[in-house]
This record gives sequence, C-alpha cells and structure tokens, in this order.
Amino acid sequence: MSSEYPIAVFDSGYGGLTVLQSIVKKLPEYDFIYLGDNARAPYGNRSFQTVYQYTRECVQWFFSKGCPLVILACNTASAKALRTIQQHDLIDSGTPNRVLGVIRPTTEITGRFTKTGHVGILATQGTVNSNSYPIEIQKFFPELKVYQQACPMWVPLIENNEHQGSGADFFIKKYADALLGQSALIDTILLGCTHYPLLLNKLAACLPGTVSLIAQGDIVAESLAAYLARHKEIEVRCSKKAKVSFYTTDSAEDFDRHAGIFYGSEIHSEEVFL
Repeated sequence: MSSEYPIAVFDSGYGGLTVLQSIVKKLPEYDFIYLGDNARAPYGNRSFQTVYQYTRECVQWFFSKGCPLVILACNTASAKALRTIQQHDLIDSGTPNRVLGVIRPTTEITGRFTKTGHVGILATQGTVNSNSYPIEIQKFFPELKVYQQACPMWVPLIENNEHQGSGADFFIKKYADALLGQSALIDTILLGCTHYPLLLNKLAACLPGTVSLIAQGDIVAESLAAYLARHKEIEVRCSKKAKVSFYTTDSAEDFDRHAGIFYGSEIHSEEVFL
C-alpha cells in the first residue's frame, strides 16, 4: 500500500505553478502533486457547468491518488466549481478529504492594503462574470468599493511566451487603463489569475506609483500553512518526504517546455488520461 499522501494543487493549465512554487517554498517538507488540465484549457470562458464537471473529474483523480487535500490554484475553478464541490460532492460522498480555493485567502486580507477603500480586480472573463471577488470581499470588508476588469488576451500571451515582448505591452496597458478608468481612487489591484504574476513588472511600469499590486502565491501559501495548523485531522494524513510530482492531461513534453516559465525551474511531468 502506498505511503504517499500528497497535497494536491490543481489548475486548468500552467498558472497554478506560480502558487505551487510559493507553497513548496513555505512548506518544503510536504509531498505535493500538481495536475494541469491542459487538454481542456483554458477554463476562463467556459460555462459554470463545464468548469464544474472538469474540475470535479480532476478532484476525483487526485482522491484516487491518495490526496487528502486539494487546492484549486485556479481562480476560474475556484469561482465556478468550488462551492458546489464543497457543499454537495464532498458531503454526498462522505469523504474526509477537503478541497480549498484561492479566492477566499486573498479576499480575507484585501482591506489591509487599501487606504482609499477602492480596490481593482484583474481577472479572466469567467472569474469576472462569476462576481466571486466582489462577493467574497464584501463579506470581510463591506465598506470597500470593488471594480473588475477582464483581461482575455493575457493568458494566451503568457502561455505562448509572448508576454515579455513589446507586442504584449499594448494589451497590458489596455486592460490596466480600462480598470483605472472606472475609478481614479483605486489604490490596490488584485491579480485574480495565477498567470498574471508573470506580468508584474510590466504592470507596475504602466500603473501610478501609488497603486499596490497583490499576487496570490504567497498569500495562499500562508493561508495553507495556517489551515494545516488548525486542522490536524488533515495535516496528519499528509505525507512528508519533500517530493513534488507533476502531471498534465496533454503532452508532457509540451507541458515541460512551458512550465519552467511559471515554476521558476525545470520540471518533468507525466501525461494522464482522466
């Protein structure tokens, strides 16, 4: 019987690797397993039902691999599938396993960063349409005003490794300007997609110096560490051999060629069929 019970990190493609990188740095003793559903990416413009179905299949695959805890390191999956999985699938199945997302940890601390009370969200169309960020922020900081801007060109630019070129500058500035155009008082911007940290430098260059940019990786890592400390019934089930494994639903060779951009180092993955 396997003694490996890794913490799972899921994304529709590559972006969740930026979160995994932060988590592994924070919790290096644990085992982790990453799955990118690249064969069906992107999730951003898909329907709620489709995203739920795809995410549910991937969560079930993680459970079959012995994972006691799954992190949906995908804002679209967190926005469109997490609640149904938590409130129906986990309860109906009676499993002791748990599934967490990346939106709540970010929104829990948003109010600490803004002085004006005006916060912007840059995200995929699917995340914006779900209205998840305004809803969650409202729970913790009802006084804040939240503005959203979809950035449909950013993920394709990043995944095709075109985000550092001058051709990307137009689209980066276009969406940043569109967000700031909604309110001159925005002083904090949340990057509501795990791909977007790769644009931090270019984004900062086209924003006023008074605007703070918040990426999710370190926030999610801190939140996960706190969760494990509070939930010993989950923590004791997580194996600790400092092993990290990578899987994709598409070509492993292609995944490995792109993944290093997000993870910060070379990786070797295996292709799986769900």
